[in-house]
Amino acid sequence: LRALVMDYGGVITDGPQALDLVRRARAQGVPTALVSDAHAVPDDCATAFDVVVLAGALGARKPDPEVFRRVAGLLGVDVRECVVVDDLARNAAGPAAGAVGVLHRDDLDTTVAEVEILLDLPAT
Repeated sequence: LRALVMDYGGVITDGPQALDLVRRARAQGVPTALVSDAHAVPDDCATAFDVVVLAGALGARKPDPEVFRRVAGLLGVDVRECVVVDDLARNAAGPAAGAVGVLHRDDLDTTVAEVEILLDLPAT
């Protein structure tokens, strides 16, 4: 797996470890994308990602698997190389597109550990 796709509300907003995970992934050369139904995110959040896709800007919205295929293309990887993290099962549609999904369930430590394993990142 080579790319990280994260949701904003309910994932990134759960604590600073989430944004730190994104920054660590990028530092290791992992392409990153924020995909959210939000209409805006704070600048410090947006600048942590290589690609930011908000509120259906690609002509499709989560949970449509096409969103993840298009985002993967923007990252320069195949969707099957993406880890998708979302807090809503219906929006963690990455697997329907061929990506690996991680369902965040209010335990950021567990989510971070899962992503570290999947992307072969050094643990904190």
